[in-house]
Amino acid sequence: MFFRREPEMITPDDALPGRPESMPVAAQHLVLGTPMTPPFPDGMEQIVVGMGCFWGAERFFWKLDGVHTTAAGYAGGYTPNPTYEETCTGRTGHTEAVLVIYDPSVTDLDTLFATFWENHDPTTANRQGGDVGTQYRSAIYTSSAEQLEAALASRDAYQAKLSAGHFGEISTEIAPAGTFYYAEDYHQQYLEKNPMGYCNHGFCQVSYA
Repeated sequence: MFFRREPEMITPDDALPGRPESMPVAAQHLVLGTPMTPPFPDGMEQIVVGMGCFWGAERFFWKLDGVHTTAAGYAGGYTPNPTYEETCTGRTGHTEAVLVIYDPSVTDLDTLFATFWENHDPTTANRQGGDVGTQYRSAIYTSSAEQLEAALASRDAYQAKLSAGHFGEISTEIAPAGTFYYAEDYHQQYLEKNPMGYCNHGFCQVSYA
């Protein structure tokens, strides 16, 4: 009998060194026409999420009313300004992530969290479908104490629904955000540039509402 070894998170000492230069990206979001990099307009708030492959995850959020801009990138790890190839080795500590800049006067965290929970499987640690590795882990990285409290409450509420449906335990990492590193420009709005692109998402198919 063969056993698949589960991916393990590396330590900071084992992380790849990275580089000081940030990844250049396009000046404007291909779909929304807004800047993807700061400074953002006054009143905007941000949250970073990991849902497996960032191609599909980014599209879920740019479609929402009140979202000012989105970007694909890397978060939650140690390597500064990693490349996609480095992140795929699992030796950066990062997960593929999406930066979401939103207007809280138009949308709210409940809407963002519903989009998050309902569009991937948060019960599969370090994997989404056939995509396996710590770089595919589920994550929410918050930018304020209020967001962190709301994210934890949201997780508990969704876990109750999953448990009622006999699904597993949520494995989502929830923590204050560190640095968000932009992915290479060809990853930005990838599914708009490549309509036949594919993301290997798993779904619990349980409503958050």
